[in-house]
Amino acid sequence: MFEAIASHWSTLILVLSLAMAAVGIVHAIMTKEDVRAATGWVGVMLLSPFLGAIIYAIAGINRIRRATISAMRPVSPEAAAARHDRDVALEALINAEYGQRFTGLKTLGDRVARRPLTSGNTIAVLKTGDEAYTAMCRAIDAAQRSVLLETYIFDNDAVGALFVQSLGNAVKRGVTVRVLIDAVGVRYSVPSILKQLREADVTVDLFNGNIVMGLRLPYANLRTHRKILIVDGTVAFTGGMNIRKGFSAEFAGSDSSRDTHFEVTGPVVADLFAVAAEDWRFAGNEALKDGPWQVERAAPPPGQPMLVRAVATGPDASNETNLKLLMGAFSVARKSIRIMSPYFLPDREFISALTTAGRRGVEIDIVVPAVNNLFLVDHAMTAQFDQVLKHYCRVWRHEGAFDHSKL
Repeated sequence: MFEAIASHWSTLILVLSLAMAAVGIVHAIMTKEDVRAATGWVGVMLLSPFLGAIIYAIAGINRIRRATISAMRPVSPEAAAARHDRDVALEALINAEYGQRFTGLKTLGDRVARRPLTSGNTIAVLKTGDEAYTAMCRAIDAAQRSVLLETYIFDNDAVGALFVQSLGNAVKRGVTVRVLIDAVGVRYSVPSILKQLREADVTVDLFNGNIVMGLRLPYANLRTHRKILIVDGTVAFTGGMNIRKGFSAEFAGSDSSRDTHFEVTGPVVADLFAVAAEDWRFAGNEALKDGPWQVERAAPPPGQPMLVRAVATGPDASNETNLKLLMGAFSVARKSIRIMSPYFLPDREFISALTTAGRRGVEIDIVVPAVNNLFLVDHAMTAQFDQVLKHYCRVWRHEGAFDHSKL
């Protein structure tokens, strides 16, 4: 038997490679929502059956969404009735304030996003890193029950030290603190901030860590770029800012970058907490519920209610949720569309929706940095500008400090 295998090993490897590729191709065709993604994976496995099938098995199969869907539970009749009453009230409010077309946009959000549109929220815009970091540390310093922080980058620098101090002081006061940092983002500074956090008795974990030696290899491509801070279940901070001195004029001076962050209160805080808490559970298998993690249902503020929906994207949901919502918004636009992004690399479907709005007479302005922090991305963006400029869209290059905002 071994002699037969030895004499025909090349044929056996060929057959095994073709079988693996065939299984992978069938799986990609049957499970990929994006035709381009399916086509790309099929091409990889046709060009290199053995290696392509292995790469697809590691990076191409969505194992997270399947687990989330199986964990969903049916909604109780009482909850369904309450949701219906809330939706009716919100639709009446939207129709009265903004018109029927925005009621349709709410319906779209209800159908493609996992979380409801909420009213009675407040949002404060934090325009600089110094403003955002000061507000965040102030909230941590005032925490009485719990602090949950999730971020992509937490640098070991002057700004990181400020957060370590505030988080450590919160622990000393008896506040329950959890910090989740992406396993790749934490390595942006060497040495990492982990030692300082642990010395301050802060409970910290890495999102999808332990991948260097092959552990959790099927999830190696899963990263978190979320920036969420929840304090006492009553106030949330979210936006584009990582924790690093590069966004602070106080520490980086004239070389500081710009970004936009938000301080949020109201019912949407519960949804933001649910997103971060689920990521924490995935990382360390600890459920954050009850006790210090009780989310307060704040009373709506007086005056006009602020309508907010928390939209989370990732492999546990459709990766195209944001795209669907943006295209829905483009379709109801009548006057203007303003887009700001340092990495404006839309696909053909996005460009088609945007240029169609431009042909309808909608004013479209796209703002990108004059100088990008990613050289290749900047050239890729420039190559795409002709596609929108010739269809009634305007592109503006923002001079001055690099702006990381996505608005």
